[in-house]
Amino acid sequence: MAPTQQRQTADAVIDAFNRMDTEAVVSYRDPSCLRHFHPTSLGYSPQDNAAYLKNINSFKTIFQNFRLEVTDVIEDVPNRKICMWLLAKADTLAGEYNNEYVWNMEFNESGEKIVGWKEFVDIGMVRDFLPKLRKEMEKVKEKQAQVGEGASI
Repeated sequence: MAPTQQRQTADAVIDAFNRMDTEAVVSYRDPSCLRHFHPTSLGYSPQDNAAYLKNINSFKTIFQNFRLEVTDVIEDVPNRKICMWLLAKADTLAGEYNNEYVWNMEFNESGEKIVGWKEFVDIGMVRDFLPKLRKEMEKVKEKQAQVGEGASI
């Protein structure tokens, strides 16, 4: 049985992430699509396409060798939904990045655009790894600022 259009769209998003083609990732989202982070205790605001693109563009400078692996998929064709369990890996200045996501995506009638996105993230990674990564990124910014100051002399 051939995959549904919505499954093809979801798979295309994964492929675009693995190529770090952020424009392609966003191209599969409807203009009205919002990304909601969960658990809500994280306090992250929903992201429209512009905010989402800015967020995933930051991955390009943070992550090397970023890869998503789909470990499970549940598809609800009548209600135009797909839920994917993903493992993410990448190399960073703070060491190896390992994360788990659950993406709950809702699609338009054609299945070509994502109209709703709920993203569950690994709270342990957010709590333990992100502060280390932010610290390393600050060091990089400081070095870049020092180089910039030296160049203007």
